[in-house]
Amino acid sequence: MEVLNALREYRAAEQAMRRRTRESMRMGENDLRALRFLLKRQNEGDPATPAELGALLKLKSSSVTAMLDRLTIAGWVSRQPHPRDRRSLVIVATPGADDEVRHTLDAMHRRMLAAATELDAREAEVVTGFLGRMSAAIDALDRRDAPA
Repeated sequence: MEVLNALREYRAAEQAMRRRTRESMRMGENDLRALRFLLKRQNEGDPATPAELGALLKLKSSSVTAMLDRLTIAGWVSRQPHPRDRRSLVIVATPGADDEVRHTLDAMHRRMLAAATELDAREAEVVTGFLGRMSAAIDALDRRDAPA
């Protein structure tokens, strides 16, 4: 039970951090997830389409459009012509969005990395195995509870 309690405490701390991040950037959970996804794709040199964003967030096209309208008005993203398909658009995070996300999340990521690097190889293997089993247990519940 101590392990599960520690995991709950970690989740609560992580959720509180995400709430503070969303509040400081004045955006919802999906908005922040979308922005982080767009930044990741841009760093990989492969900007995302609205359809890919909708698939990631499990949102309908109209909801993606509304979210992109909000993020565009706030100055976090822009819509641009697709580089290979002139009928399509890509969504690009603005430089200001990248700076703000880095500023907001970098300190937290550094602290998390420092805690993880304190583990020796055996400890890391145990933690990784445990978290993998917990993820699988939760995923199994989601599949069982999902409508057929």
